[in-house]
Amino acid sequence: MAACQNKQAEKKDQQQEEETSFSDFDQIKAQGEITAITLYSSVSYFQYKMQPMGYEYEMMQDFADSHGLKLNVKVAENPTKLTEMLLNGEGDVVMYNIPVTNQLKNKVIYCGREIVTSQVLVQRNEKKDTLLKDVTELIGKEVYVKHDTKHHERLKNLNSELGGGIIIKDVEKDTITTEDLIEMVSLGQIKYTVSDDLIARLNKTYYKNIDVDLKVSFPQRSSWAVSKNSPVLADSINSWFEKNKNTTRYKAIVKRYFELSKLPDDYEVLPILNGMISPFDKYFKKYASNLGWEWQLIASIGYQESRFKPQAASWAGAEGVMGIMPRTAKGIGMSRQDVLNPETSIKGGVEILKRFRNGFSEITDPEEVVKFTLAAYNAGIGHVYDAQRLAEKYGKNPKIWNDNVEEFIKLKSDPKYYNDPVCKHGYLRGTETYKYVREVVDRYKYYKTKSS
Repeated sequence: MAACQNKQAEKKDQQQEEETSFSDFDQIKAQGEITAITLYSSVSYFQYKMQPMGYEYEMMQDFADSHGLKLNVKVAENPTKLTEMLLNGEGDVVMYNIPVTNQLKNKVIYCGREIVTSQVLVQRNEKKDTLLKDVTELIGKEVYVKHDTKHHERLKNLNSELGGGIIIKDVEKDTITTEDLIEMVSLGQIKYTVSDDLIARLNKTYYKNIDVDLKVSFPQRSSWAVSKNSPVLADSINSWFEKNKNTTRYKAIVKRYFELSKLPDDYEVLPILNGMISPFDKYFKKYASNLGWEWQLIASIGYQESRFKPQAASWAGAEGVMGIMPRTAKGIGMSRQDVLNPETSIKGGVEILKRFRNGFSEITDPEEVVKFTLAAYNAGIGHVYDAQRLAEKYGKNPKIWNDNVEEFIKLKSDPKYYNDPVCKHGYLRGTETYKYVREVVDRYKYYKTKSS
């Protein structure tokens, strides 16, 4: 009887082993695809204007392309799930910088670009501001951090290490995110907050007046990882990083996320002379009728996207007067030459707006339809649908933008919300979309009073 049970146990173990199939690189190449496990974040992976983006994602996509592989992405719910999914055979590589620990070294092979990360103090750096240069200078200072986060925990530990004196402002309000706190520092509404250094560096490309150099935690090594059963894959990833780390392409990716300003050259509304908003008014007037919107509204979008510069290109790759992404252009049959031509860019932008508008047929108020369509044009319609579902879940009206859905588009940068089961499209820097809709609508109203 015992022998029979042992055989059954062995058979069960064998079945489990077969079900958990770790693919080393030869098998991956034979299958023609590689599966990467990651988390949604502004650094690792997100969708913007219906296009996958992210620093880690672009690195992984380049690695896959170099070997002729299709890249599949699986998103984990939290950091713990990353290694769980890897060890369960649900993916080939963790495309996320996980901490290097002795415990995990026994289970995975760390590979790729190893980085050293820290938590940093975010403070404003303008002429009248005095920069803190040492953590001891935090004594007597108010530092705002999100409640029950690793930043909150680190600040409490640092306060203990210093013998007390840091005034920790524990932000419990759900509608405030870490990136909101960074913006509040930039605006001078609060003095200090704490962030991961990569997130802080990325936000510095949005807010040039912040300093993120003061480390408030010990350094932590981190990198990608593969299963112990995939040493050849680990070697291939290591070789790829070593070969590419000094290439123009690699440096361009780093620059796009951590150096290139995400802000346009200026924010002023151009003066309107003789009722003319732009050199392209005749095209705005010509194609606005395809949508049934007033031409000044289309012009306001054009200004927001490009400042009416036909050769304009955003950090994310949107180009032309109407800021059209390459993948979107391809989807409606536009070439890059079309995108950079003012007339065809405006015609194409109107077609894209029309398609997005059709996605909100259940909304009957024309003014609300405009706002939802603008949000979709800026962020992608999936993120707007996510915000609608969140609004409905939390008792707000999913068919009204102001003070309802717009509040939840902002919250799509908070893990509590973008990891909610009702969300299908993950992280979004929603504050940008919130501002986009308001600025386009306000400028449109101004344009109407000054043009004909």
